[in-house]
Amino acid sequence: MDDIAERTPTTAGHPIARVLPLLSPAHLDRDFDYLVPTEFDEIAQPGVRVRVRFAGRLVDGYLLARLEKSDHAGKLVKLERVVSAERVLTPEVLQLAIAVAGRYAGTRADVLRLAIPPRHAGAETGKKPRATKKSAKNTAAQPEPVDLDDESIEEDSGTAVDTVAVDPGREHTGAGSAPGGGTKDSPARVEVGDDPAVRAGVSGREPRSEDSTDGESAPGGEGERAVEPAHVVGSDSDPAEATGIESEHVGVSEPVAPSAPADQAVAAIDPEPWSRYVHGGAFVSALGQGKGVRAAWQALPGEDWAARLAELAATVVASGRTAVLLVPDQRDLDRLLAECVRLVGESAVGLAAGLGPSARYRRWLSVLRGNARIVVGTRAAVFAPAKDLGLIAIWDDGDDTYAEQRAPYPHAREVAMLRAHETGAAFVAAGFARTAEIQAVVESGWAHDLVADRDVLRQATPRINAPGDSDWALERDPIANAIRIPGIAFAAARAALKEGAAVLVQVPRRGYVPALSCAKCRTPARCRHCNGPMALPQGPRADEAHSPSCRWCGIAEAAYRCPTCGSRALRAVVIGAIRTAEELGRAFPGIPIRGSGGGTVLDTLEPGPQVVVATVGAEPLVRGGYAVALLLDGWALLGRADLRSAEDTLRRWMTAAALVRARGQVIVMAEPSVPTVQALIRWDPIGHAQVEVEQRAEVGFPPAVRLAAIDGTTESIAELLSETKLPEDVEVLGPVPLPPGARKPFSSGDDPAEVERMLLRVHRRSGAALARALIAAQAVRSTHRSDAPLRVQIDPIDIG
Repeated sequence: MDDIAERTPTTAGHPIARVLPLLSPAHLDRDFDYLVPTEFDEIAQPGVRVRVRFAGRLVDGYLLARLEKSDHAGKLVKLERVVSAERVLTPEVLQLAIAVAGRYAGTRADVLRLAIPPRHAGAETGKKPRATKKSAKNTAAQPEPVDLDDESIEEDSGTAVDTVAVDPGREHTGAGSAPGGGTKDSPARVEVGDDPAVRAGVSGREPRSEDSTDGESAPGGEGERAVEPAHVVGSDSDPAEATGIESEHVGVSEPVAPSAPADQAVAAIDPEPWSRYVHGGAFVSALGQGKGVRAAWQALPGEDWAARLAELAATVVASGRTAVLLVPDQRDLDRLLAECVRLVGESAVGLAAGLGPSARYRRWLSVLRGNARIVVGTRAAVFAPAKDLGLIAIWDDGDDTYAEQRAPYPHAREVAMLRAHETGAAFVAAGFARTAEIQAVVESGWAHDLVADRDVLRQATPRINAPGDSDWALERDPIANAIRIPGIAFAAARAALKEGAAVLVQVPRRGYVPALSCAKCRTPARCRHCNGPMALPQGPRADEAHSPSCRWCGIAEAAYRCPTCGSRALRAVVIGAIRTAEELGRAFPGIPIRGSGGGTVLDTLEPGPQVVVATVGAEPLVRGGYAVALLLDGWALLGRADLRSAEDTLRRWMTAAALVRARGQVIVMAEPSVPTVQALIRWDPIGHAQVEVEQRAEVGFPPAVRLAAIDGTTESIAELLSETKLPEDVEVLGPVPLPPGARKPFSSGDDPAEVERMLLRVHRRSGAALARALIAAQAVRSTHRSDAPLRVQIDPIDIG
């Protein structure tokens, strides 16, 4: 009876359902009104999945609110069905989806596809998947298959379409038989009044004047739940301007879900490790008191970062709230989840795409229902529907895997800051290095430094030096001539192996000899036929004499001659991991040489004399730490034509150097005078990030400005810009060719001859206005039914 009493105010006398259909066209990103059939009255609650008839076909959607009446004068279509009584769209997630769509010039439907995983009926009802001999045999190796019998997948039933009422003041263009009496060629416009009484279940939080949008929802309404703006802790600055965070309204009432137990069992937490950081103890104490503190934590070299983040999450759980922890990949997820389970037991769950649809949805439901109190996951976990969120933390936010590859292409770091701002939850950006984006929010006052004193840092940091990798230095070194490692690095590695310790060798690329250049003038060796890069072949016969061949077309070049100077001699631009392992095997006979990278990534290794050759990001852990780390071919990382090359190189170097024990040694093969190398030697990621912010502000790149990249053909870009009412301070850059390595905005089958990129640059204070202009322009363009490929990204990581 109590459950029914709670539902009555939203159902009795509210026969209208406001629905958000999950439609791709930008101009259909709006709410529509439907009638609720009597048989669905009890389960048609705000937040459930529904199936509705739209333009002659069945589409998925979410029920946002139940209303007393609709101002639409025509006949309304009934809800086709309620897919499930599970209220999967929570008010906080909807509010976050609206904010993310506004921040990245996208649609709510696209964001919700990222935020809410596809329904798996068996996981939702608690049924275990049927096991067969074949499935039992492959359970450990294969992901769980998609349930093709899922109730959410339904054929068109052929019910006739009458009329659907649209959101106030919006124009609807449908395909086929359009709702609202319109036709395929004449879009229907349905006028609906602004009576607040029809908006039961819509949040009454007043928008801030600087970041409100063009009327997605209106304040007021019966049965609404007010959401207060987040309070900025320890700052007098405006976070909306400092971080680009914008807020919106929410139109879903709070679902009924079991609350967390008040006496959540949490293992004892040792505060001593946090005492090594200035104000570390006070920060942990503030988390335990429920304060929304925000910090940029610079972990000390050798720090067990997974244990520290788990301690922060457990502190929040002990206070009766939840935590969301983000990591770049599965290896980090497994490590962090193990630490969380050690502290809170089964209240910690991991969310990642590799789980399979059933297991992933089952764990996601445990978060939604309040059973899981700590969520550890990759980028999509930033949308996890954690109740009473108290902490959201992200580890190593500079990793490019945090950038979503699907529209509207949000970055998990920015979404996490948006969510922390909207909910008032604590926020932690943690890592050995620091990105310019996090440094910018620290300088704005939105977050604060959580760092160790320099004396403590010196005790934990290994000795780091850079002997130089100039040709003159290498030619004078007989050891370097043989294995491309300077004598000082060779001596340090040999001494460590004699002591029975492990040696780490980091190389920028896997393979044998990935690239070649002229030995005289250093011009990259290119194929005469396709202009592809030349390289030596790989495989079991790679140690035999071979002519270089093209990595693109495969044609061998037996008599290569440099087109610049005419020399026939070639040299390796970058020695790959396989070739490096072979050379080290000859240099250290009898010592195990282990490789980590590509399809074979090692997680942990036992201590002992061994040489580990790993590509960047694939360095395994060794208990007690490495004695020596050799960072080879540093110029190959620093020399990339990318805005973030210096920042990314320092992050990769510091991640590897942090695996070395305190009294160990790190030798980086790079020019010592380069500022990035000096930042590594001094272990000064904050100073390097400060310089990055200053330099980007000087040349006008994020995070100092807001940048929109429009990718497509010349015609599609011109079509969009012709419909865009740009802010007055916008600066148009381009068009330029799409940056190398950037994904094209269409499938390979529709690949045109040339793809261009146009950049729109504005000051951060005009970022919201630019996003709104692009949203409106995309809506107009979608009404034209243009099939020309086009992609809009806000602050992409690959600028060029």
